[in-house]
Amino acid sequence: MREYIDQESLEDLATGATVLGAGGGGDPYLGKLMARQAIELHGPVRLMQVAELPGEGLVLPVAMMGAPTVLVEKIPNGSELESVVRAIETRLGQQAVALMSAEAGGINSTIPIVAATELGLSLLDADGMGRAFPEIPMCSMSVRGISATPMALADEKGNLMLLETVDNAWTERLSRAATVEMGGSSIIALYPMTARQATSAVISGTMSRAIEIGERRRTARQQTLDPLGELLEATSGKILFRGKVVDVLRRTVGGFARGTARIEGLGEDTGATLQIEFQNENLVALRDGKPVATVPDLISVLDADTRAPVTTEGISYGQRVEVVGMPCAPIWREPGALEVAGPGYFGYPFEYFPLEEVEA
Repeated sequence: MREYIDQESLEDLATGATVLGAGGGGDPYLGKLMARQAIELHGPVRLMQVAELPGEGLVLPVAMMGAPTVLVEKIPNGSELESVVRAIETRLGQQAVALMSAEAGGINSTIPIVAATELGLSLLDADGMGRAFPEIPMCSMSVRGISATPMALADEKGNLMLLETVDNAWTERLSRAATVEMGGSSIIALYPMTARQATSAVISGTMSRAIEIGERRRTARQQTLDPLGELLEATSGKILFRGKVVDVLRRTVGGFARGTARIEGLGEDTGATLQIEFQNENLVALRDGKPVATVPDLISVLDADTRAPVTTEGISYGQRVEVVGMPCAPIWREPGALEVAGPGYFGYPFEYFPLEEVEA
């Protein structure tokens, strides 16, 4: 396991987490710049394992919330992270012992690094999803019965809100509305928990896993090996489709980036069409109308030449891509978890089948 995140491992983390982000979690470039500057100023961030946490210590996930299409252009002013962390600490009368990534993906894998370095805290080698999801209740802490509130939200204008709700579905509704009013994105701290709770509620090792994925891709490219093979081996993934993007419909609605990408097959997939539907993250992949991968399993799009991950706000007409499916963390295959993160929740008229059981 890694002990620190420095400049080199930051690059690998950003790549690997964007692969795990299933197209979502925000553009990694902005978050990487912010984290790089924070590490230059304050030094590497310590990566703490769940087993190292003091029993009653406060663990606090931090993230950016909103539509990825907005996050590209709406830049934080730099003070929001400390504001939301301090707001939760003050409300609970307890200082955090570690911060955590709410999800693996793009900017939300690096924002917690910025906060941890600036506040002199460790970063937990874990997250709440093992991937990225579009809504607040779609995390392992919620599945294990932990409240998302008290939750703090802040924007670049100086607005700060402390939210307490009756359940996590209300947290999503009210914080999403607030985020829309804040301009489509906000910085948040939520799901405060004790270290004892975190032991059974978080998905351990996510940051180390993301770094390994990025490192293996980078090393393969340097040694002129096959980076795709390394990625598939590291994620237990499989190729779903190869082709050219021929149409993208994307719109920002209700604080989400929603849309569809249509890909015409090349090579062995010539004559077939793959349709990917997304809500911040890629949700389903339909080959000629038949589902070949669905949430909560991961669907990631890679540039065919570089094997770099392509986000939902970055996919565009004319790109030649490879679409990869990867199995989700085991918690998402539990019946209760599928109710809030399976295809049925998003309104699709088919049941979830594990990726390994679907013939592409």
